[in-house]
Amino acid sequence: MDRLMRHHMVIAVDGSENSRRAVEYVGSFLGGLAGYTVTLLNIIHAPEGDYFSSPQERERWIGAGREKAEKWLAGYRDLLVAEGFSPGDVAIRIAQRDGPSLARLILEELASLDAGTIVVGRQGLSPKEEFLFGSVSRQIVSHVRRRTVWVVQ
Repeated sequence: MDRLMRHHMVIAVDGSENSRRAVEYVGSFLGGLAGYTVTLLNIIHAPEGDYFSSPQERERWIGAGREKAEKWLAGYRDLLVAEGFSPGDVAIRIAQRDGPSLARLILEELASLDAGTIVVGRQGLSPKEEFLFGSVSRQIVSHVRRRTVWVVQ
């Protein structure tokens, strides 16, 4: 693992309070320390094409999701900068990917970014919901290899 990879963190975020807490934690823990870069990652995981009445409707749905994500990602970026990160050390990445598992898509993006650490907020699922639907953070912890995982509650 090269030196750059060890200091590059990906924070997988959505618009939830759990994501905000994960960003705040990284900011308060590492803000102001030299040598760390952060990519704020949001994945637009659109439903299958047959969910929509037309391809144009699917594209509008994705576009609306991208607009919302851009707004709160900018807020998360500002939060990290206010905590001491250099603006040049905080990147925003919105990926539109298709696949069966959001966790798998996050791990694919993590690998493509060659980051050493993934940070996720723990979903607020009840034990029953987690059993039925699974937890993205639990799946990431179970499947990530040769990287560090921070799960922030």
